[in-house]
Amino acid sequence: MKNYIKDQIKKSYETKQAIYENEELLNKIVEVCRACVELYKGKNKTILAGNGGSAADAQHIAAELVGRYGFDRPSIPSLALTTDTSNLTAIGNDYGYDKVFSRQLEGMGQEGDIFFGISTSGNSKNIINAFEVAKQKGIKTVALVGRDGGEMAKMADIALVVPSDSTPRIQESHILIGHIICDIIEKEIFGDGVN
Repeated sequence: MKNYIKDQIKKSYETKQAIYENEELLNKIVEVCRACVELYKGKNKTILAGNGGSAADAQHIAAELVGRYGFDRPSIPSLALTTDTSNLTAIGNDYGYDKVFSRQLEGMGQEGDIFFGISTSGNSKNIINAFEVAKQKGIKTVALVGRDGGEMAKMADIALVVPSDSTPRIQESHILIGHIICDIIEKEIFGDGVN
């Protein structure tokens, strides 16, 4: 059993090593960080959504921004579309589950915001629908995905594609990338910046 545990840790490490060595992906993470810092200089916000474990990641990243990540500072506006059960169940019941995020984004998103769609496959229909609404409203889109990126990577303004086919490895890397983005936003706006 211990060898199996070690093997899982090794696979997680290897996925992160692949990200570490992927200059194109690293440059895209930098691009996302810069776009977020820029939007927070105005009156805009980040909005996140995902399904299952990706819903938890959306909530986690939003909470790091609204609360704090590394140090005390003013709250940063961020919203996870996965948390309001009344909205989710009403929209799901009245319009179908494929509309649970697009309908919320239609009402709460504004031009200049950034919408993060999180999905291991990159093919979540409700996120794809939200990307379509984002385009109509002038909301920048970031796909945080894995595998080949799916449809979301094709639609997004910036696609962060984790180089793995394993759902657990992709999800572990999504939260790593999310933490890095939160850390850089916080330091660039309220700290000494990042070199």
